Parts: sequence; C-alpha cells; structure tokens
Amino acid sequence: MTDGNGQGDLLGNAVPAVAAAAPVRRVRVLLPLPLPEPYDYKVPPGMAAPPGTYVEVPLGPRRLFGVVWDDAPDAQAAPGDRVADTKLRGLVRTFDLPPMPAVTRRFIEWVASYTMSPVGAVMRMAVSVSAALEEPRALTAYMRAEGEELPDGLRLTPARKRVLELLLDGPPRLAADLAAEAGCGPAVIRSLADAGALMPVPMRALPRFPVPDPAASPKTLSGDQRIAADMLTARVDAAAYSATLLDGVTGSGKTEVYFEAVAEALRNGRQVLVLLPEIALSAQWLDRFAGRFGVRPAEWHSDMAPPLRRHTWRAVASGEARVIVGARSALFLPYPDLGLIVVDEEHEAAFKQEEGVVYHARDMAVVRAHLGQIPIVLASATPSLETLTNAEAGRYARIDLPARHGGASMPDVTLIDLRRKEAAPPARHWLSPILREALAETMLAGEQGMLFLNRRGYAPLTLCRSCGHRLQCPHCTAWLVEHRLTRRLQCHHCGYNAHSPDHCPQCEAEGSFVACGPGVERVAEEVTNLFPEARVAVMTSDTLVGPRAMQNVIEQVKAGEIDLLIGTQVMAKGHHFPLLTLVGVVDADLGLGGGDLRAGERTFQLLHQVAGRAGRESRPGRVMLQTHMPENPVMQALAAHDRDSFLALEADQRRAMEMPPFGRMAALIISGEDERAVDQIASRLGRTAPRAREDLTILGPAPAPLAVLRGRHRRRMLLKGPKNVALQPILADWLAQVEIPASVRVQVDIDPYSFL
Repeated sequence: MTDGNGQGDLLGNAVPAVAAAAPVRRVRVLLPLPLPEPYDYKVPPGMAAPPGTYVEVPLGPRRLFGVVWDDAPDAQAAPGDRVADTKLRGLVRTFDLPPMPAVTRRFIEWVASYTMSPVGAVMRMAVSVSAALEEPRALTAYMRAEGEELPDGLRLTPARKRVLELLLDGPPRLAADLAAEAGCGPAVIRSLADAGALMPVPMRALPRFPVPDPAASPKTLSGDQRIAADMLTARVDAAAYSATLLDGVTGSGKTEVYFEAVAEALRNGRQVLVLLPEIALSAQWLDRFAGRFGVRPAEWHSDMAPPLRRHTWRAVASGEARVIVGARSALFLPYPDLGLIVVDEEHEAAFKQEEGVVYHARDMAVVRAHLGQIPIVLASATPSLETLTNAEAGRYARIDLPARHGGASMPDVTLIDLRRKEAAPPARHWLSPILREALAETMLAGEQGMLFLNRRGYAPLTLCRSCGHRLQCPHCTAWLVEHRLTRRLQCHHCGYNAHSPDHCPQCEAEGSFVACGPGVERVAEEVTNLFPEARVAVMTSDTLVGPRAMQNVIEQVKAGEIDLLIGTQVMAKGHHFPLLTLVGVVDADLGLGGGDLRAGERTFQLLHQVAGRAGRESRPGRVMLQTHMPENPVMQALAAHDRDSFLALEADQRRAMEMPPFGRMAALIISGEDERAVDQIASRLGRTAPRAREDLTILGPAPAPLAVLRGRHRRRMLLKGPKNVALQPILADWLAQVEIPASVRVQVDIDPYSFL
C-alpha cells in the first residue's frame, strides 16, 4: 500500500495510537497517472468524500486531482503493509460535482485489466479535461437599468445612445458583444455601468444543452423499418443488457431506425451515447438528428475548443446533456444515467485506439453496456466478422434491413480488368477508357459521378530520374507523399512535411524528380484535362479540415453545384447524394496487399460502402471497379452483391488457422530511439517467450513493417492462442521476467487490428 508521497511504510513500524485522537478516516484516491493502484489519503474532519468524489490531493510537491475510488482500504491490507495514519496526507478539497458513477469506475477497472494498462491511465481518459472540475467563471452581461429615466447628469454621446438603443428591447449582452454591435470601445460600456444606466447581469459562459424532443419530427418508416424500430424500442424499455446487430444494406435507413430507439430512451428520461468512427461523418449526421429531434446533440471529439470541451464534460457529468455523439473517447465520459449506446459503422477500424491505452471502442462499448445493464445497437451495412460471429452464436440479436428505403435499387457493379488491352489506361494516365466514357455519359445526362482512390496527395512516391533516390521521411520508414496543391512533401504517419526540393539531395541534379503512381490530386488533374468544363471537387482530410469544411462540399454536391467528386474514404460512408449515379474506383486492389489479417474484409467493407453512394434514389446507379485481380473473391463478391458468401469464405479460412474471431491474438511492440537497446530487449523477450505451451504460437521478434516511426525503432512480436485461453495472465508472467529500461517502451496490444 502506498501513500500520497509515492512511498509506503517500508518497515511496517507500529505508530502508537493517541487515546484522545479521533479515528482517521482513510480513502483510496486514484490519480490520473500511469499508476497500477490508488494511493491512500486521510479525510479531514468535517469533509464528506464518498466513493466517486472528485478531489484535490498532494503528491510530493504537486497538487493533482483524483477520484475517491473506495472507502475502506483497511480491510484489504495486512497491518504490516498499511501506511501509518500519522504518515497519511490529507485531501485538500472536494469539487462540487456529482460523484463519478460506480459503473464508470467498474468500467475503468475492467478496461485497465483487459488492455493491461495502468488503471490511472484509463481514469485519465474519463477526466480528460481537468479544468472541467472547476465551476466555470460566470460572465457579466449588461441590460438597461429599470425605469425609463436615465441617471441625472449623464451625458449622452452618440456612442452611448447607440448602446442604450440596442438594449431597449434586446436581451442582455456581454460587454465585448455590445461594444462591437454599437461600434464603440469597452470603455463606453463601463462608463454607462458606472453611471447606473446599465445593470450587470451574471451569465453562463456557454448556453445550456437543450433537451431533444422525441416527438419533434418523427419520420414515416417503411414496414421493415417499423418492425426493426419496434424491436429496438422494446429493448430500450426492458432496461436490461442486450446487444443487437442492425444489419442493413446501404441506403436502407438504419439511422432513422435507431433514432426511434434514441427517442424511446429520451422518453424514459435516460442519456444516450452514439459513437461515430470519424468526425467527417458527424456534420451530416448532426443535421439529420436536428431534423428528427429539433435540436442538435452534444458533441465530443478532439477538434472541440477547450471551453466547449469543459462545458460539455460538465453537462454530461451532471446529466444535462441527454444525447452525446462522439468519437471513441466519448465512451469514457462519466454518464450518470446512460440508457442506450449506439455504435454506428461498427466495422470501422477507426474505433481502434492504437496509442496510449490500446483498446477497441466497439468491444469496450459492449462491455460498458453489460456493466450498466443497458441495450447496445451495433449498426453497419458491412458488419465485422467478429460481430457477425457473435450474432450467429446467439450472443447478439440480429435485425436485417435487406432493401433500400423508398424503392431504390442496388447499383450495378462492373469489374474493369486492367490487364485487357482495351481496358488499360493510356500511358501516364489512370482512368480506363471504359470509365472515361461512363463519366462523360453521366455528366451529359445531368447526373453526378464520384471517383474514389484511398491515397491522399498527388503521388505516393517521388524519386530522382537521374539516380533513383527516393524521398523518405527522416523519422519513419515511409516515403514522403507529394502534395502538389501546397507544393509540399508530407509523411502521413508522423506528420513531417517539407518543401518540394528543386534538386536531388543525392546527386544534385536539378528538376529531376518525378511522381510515381497516382494520388487523388493527380486523378483530379487528369479529370480536369479530360473534362475542362466539369465542376470538380476534391474531398480528403488534407484538403478539407474539420466537419464544417466537409459539410460545405456535401451541401454543394446536394445542390447540384458539383459534377464530379474525387476523394478518399472520408467521402465513402454515411453521405446521401440524390443525383450521384456513377462511382468509379481507380485502384480497387489497393488494400489487398501487405499481409494484413483483415485485408480482404477491410477492402470489401470499404468498397461496398463506396459503391453504396450510387443510385440511392430513383435514378439507377452504376459502380465500376478498376482492378488487376478480377478473380479475387473480394471483387467477385462485390460484383455479385454476395456479401454473405464472401464472409463465409473468410470465416472458413480464419477458423482453419484459429485466427480471430476464432482464436486470440496479442502483440508486443518494442520501441525506442536507440536501435541497439530495442534489439536487446526484443531478444530477451524472444528468449523468455512461453514457447513450452503447445497451444500457443509466438512469432518474432522481427522489425515492424514501419520499422521506424516518429524517430523510434520498432520490433514486433505476436502471441496467438485458442479462443478459450486468456492471454493477459500469460503476457503478465512473460513481461515480468524481463527488466525494461526507461529508454525502451513495450506496448501491449490485445486483439491487434493494425500490423504495421
């Protein structure tokens, strides 16, 4: 047991009790640090600090916030291990907030145990905005003083008159806003207040979150949608744990169906969490939500300004925010009355957190629902094999929406075999004559097209034609990607960027660099040359920063102001474009290489989602996939709209190899700036690996595909075992045998999704 100095009573010396002294009340406080357990503190007389209380405590010379984790450590520790009462430091103060719910604390402990992370590091995710613990400072607004008479002797300058006229009928305004509207300086506002012509009014820094109205604007559902919605609302009313896969083709109206479950949770007075994989999807989703419920929900993601994050965290903790839509980190907010979780696009790899505490938000959301005894809905047009396996085993319920809403049909899918001479693009071009002709027909008919290439920038590789030198990131084992629009080279792994050089750093040749392969910018250049009159927009995370910029392009497409949209996966999912009838995939084979366990599944999911943008209303849609491997099962399944056969084949292959979801995997990533030190630790881990167990397979150590990332050398090991074997205890025993120096980091990834 430890105390707030970070040290325990090592000698276990007994401290004589003072007969007159009141008994010391001890609590265990979890701090937001990578610590494996809480620290002991004493509660000052007269202070109430039940479990879950947010407190300020001393730690060495510092003061930190923490959470009272439990109230009776004495019963858990032997007398010799317990810190003496006289050595305990006291709580400094408590914060005026509802306590962290018990279910949140249990969830934090569960995630820490499963991911093999320090529990303090997981708790830090639940209180990621420590400034939110403080009551926000009230702002001062001004209104006209009561009565029509102005104070005696007040000289009315033109500026003062404008201020007073603005406040005749309007609400109170902040001094800065009032001065800006009246076209004067803040001193004018202060002088009117000092003279008694204006009255100060305390005002919240940010407005309260309005409560969504479940009856605001209900949508008319089809027969299948109504049946599905009724099934979900019944699960919400049951107020018990259930997990349901909402499996519907693109355009089937899954969002409107689970909105009915959201409405039922609101009618029951409960909070709702909706997880989205990417911020890029949120703008259109938020508009749909506002159209259904009359107001926008609370948002939670990394692009929020700090004041709004503080405001939102407090609104969630107090129960004021009723519906929260956010990225994976929203799962850890301290909800006092969560009644429903929805994971939209549950198959998305973006739900996997790869750094810090490594976890999969979809899987942890199921755990959170189980601990809270609430329903969870997993929605997707292309469910992950893990989720489908759980549904087939009866662990999850399943609701199918097999048809598009409103009578729209699924698009025709054509495979363009680039190996055929008549289908191959001309030299230094990337669009097949077949796709070019289809684009021309589409735009001539007044319809819209989309070209998809999941590769940002102008070209993925730039090399010197004189000596063959390739421009590589100085911090990663990765080529620099040329972005011709900004005239810069960028690493998409660490963010390093630099100006495009005028001469080769290897041979000094000037003007010798040549772009190899296409990125979306290069495809856009080709399209502009082919169709100079076409209105073209490029949609990537590089060219459009933030949800609002993305939404502007989406609105232009919907308004018919864009003929051809070119982009990456940010435009592939969740968008509804009524006039879009043609989707062309420039390189359908792009995701199939690299030896990734889920390469085929991911490629199918992505291309199926891209194809789903075409023909979503009355006009029929077409999809054209440019491929060098038309015989690949992924391509055949896409062309035949036969998802189930493809996934059955994928499942058979993984089952035969006992790969997830039919087996368990864990990865160790050993990294550090000193390559020699990294190799030494990797070798020691290799020698101490539990190879004696016949039911385990250990692979590595070996250099990671990205052997250097952000200046750190990386080695990987993989541990594979049967489905019924918990890998965490095995990993804990293994890691305990090797002393890891501070210069080397060993990251544990349970259920790895990325193998880079």
